[in-house]
Amino acid sequence: MDYKVLFLDIDGTILKPDHTYSESTKEAISQLLEQGIEVFIATGRPLHEIMELAKELHIQSFIGQNGALAVYQGKTVVDEPLSREHVERFLEIAKENKHELILFTNEKNYLTSLDHPKVKGFLEAFQMKENHLFTEEVIEHILGLTVLNIEDSSQTSLYEFDETIRLSQVNVEGNKHAYDMIRTNVNKGEAVKRLLQHLQIPKEQAIAFGDGMNDKEMLQAVGESFAMENANPELFQYAKHKTTSVMDSGIYHGLQKLGLVK
Repeated sequence: MDYKVLFLDIDGTILKPDHTYSESTKEAISQLLEQGIEVFIATGRPLHEIMELAKELHIQSFIGQNGALAVYQGKTVVDEPLSREHVERFLEIAKENKHELILFTNEKNYLTSLDHPKVKGFLEAFQMKENHLFTEEVIEHILGLTVLNIEDSSQTSLYEFDETIRLSQVNVEGNKHAYDMIRTNVNKGEAVKRLLQHLQIPKEQAIAFGDGMNDKEMLQAVGESFAMENANPELFQYAKHKTTSVMDSGIYHGLQKLGLVK
């Protein structure tokens, strides 16, 4: 198969729990770029927080905010902010239940609290830098959000007030109280579909790697999909292949299986 494009999640896929990546991961990406295969980072993170990593890996195309924003070599292909009504509803529910929110624009992270221990822990875990208190002025520009401090997973249903919304638990050790908001019509998979259409690449020539339930749609939108060994166990059913863990060169081994790396 003549593969044209690769989509890679960051946390638990490219990055290990200590925020480093294997040399084999960098080498695999380098070998694909040399073959003229386009490599995208596809993450729940906002794009302004990943540019350092992208530069190190020589990646120039991105899906950020779980599919709300997609950029191909500097050109924006997807830009889908949340409706004001949905953001207001999330803020209300969080306040009523003593949860905290991180709301993301394409430039900054806006928080309902800067000093809550769970918020501090999350910002530290994801090494987020552009952190500010939420203000009404940015309500029309929110691309995605994360709910923090959910102690009981049954409370996630409070936020699923609309059939187009689901919460996805963040698959990073120590952050099981954190949930990303995913939209059925705006997610990594939908962004992949739009990018493939834009690039005129058939699904069969696309590859993706992921480890969290926010990668579910992305793995279904490509021809060759890999779930990392360290993935949320529920994710395996959506992937065509299972590769080794992020600690054991999962990306490299998966691409080797396809005959793309030496």
